[in-house]
Amino acid sequence: MVVVLVAVVVVPAGVVVANADRRHGHFSDHATGANQHRFERTGMKLIELRDITKTYHLGEIDVPVLKGVSLDVNRGELVALMGASGSGKSTLMNILGCLDRATSGRYVLDGQDVSDLSSDQRARVRNNKIGFVFQSFNLLSRTSALENVMMPLSYAPHITEKEAKRRATELLERVGLGDRMDHYPSQLSGGQQQRVAIARSLINHPPLLFADEPTGNLDSRTSQEVLEMFQKLNEEEGITIVLVTHDANVAGHAKRAIRMRDGRIESGAFEAAPPPPPDADPLMPLDAAPAGVGAGRG
Repeated sequence: MVVVLVAVVVVPAGVVVANADRRHGHFSDHATGANQHRFERTGMKLIELRDITKTYHLGEIDVPVLKGVSLDVNRGELVALMGASGSGKSTLMNILGCLDRATSGRYVLDGQDVSDLSSDQRARVRNNKIGFVFQSFNLLSRTSALENVMMPLSYAPHITEKEAKRRATELLERVGLGDRMDHYPSQLSGGQQQRVAIARSLINHPPLLFADEPTGNLDSRTSQEVLEMFQKLNEEEGITIVLVTHDANVAGHAKRAIRMRDGRIESGAFEAAPPPPPDADPLMPLDAAPAGVGAGRG
């Protein structure tokens, strides 16, 4: 059991160095390579999927699960990936999170084509760019909240234990658990355990966070608190968040819902284009008008 949990903890691990400013409650990067320009590229595509398929081979039977999925997610978006059981949303999340590879199609993450990466290469992408929060928390039961948050940094040898402790402490304070750092999971409520899991997913400050049914084990009041925390992280820190859920109430906290049915995107695959200016000619796009057209209008 412990081995399985540690494997899950590796998923949100990363090597991007980030510091937090306690006075303002905001995070700032310090020359961190791919993450250095994170706030400057808001609005650009972070995720691009084109014609993604996934087929499982069960003996002589082929089981198609994803059937030509295309979608975009912009940097800084908060989106919900919705679908009933069997719709393919979990399989799609595994591909988006670089936990699995598509059978065919193209996946570009943060400008990098990750479609054909090996397992080790995908692990490096996860470590650098992706955080995960799961329904079941996946905390180590005999480890304190602080040590649970620090755990991913044990796979980043360039981070000292002192630095890891400092960063974990700041994150736990950020999620309101500054007075619970030495508590074990059994001493924490479900909502508090999920906050620890959120802090752990952010320890390497990834630009992309997946939350897979994050409120599935929580009561309604605690669920609301956790969802508001995701909204705050998105709005204040600029983190791109994908909420994977079948719950319309959870999806209602996102700015866009991508709905799946039977392995295909039913709606919401692409962000809606902004409306034209109120004085624009509906018959003549502004960038299509020949030179001189409109000069005599008044």
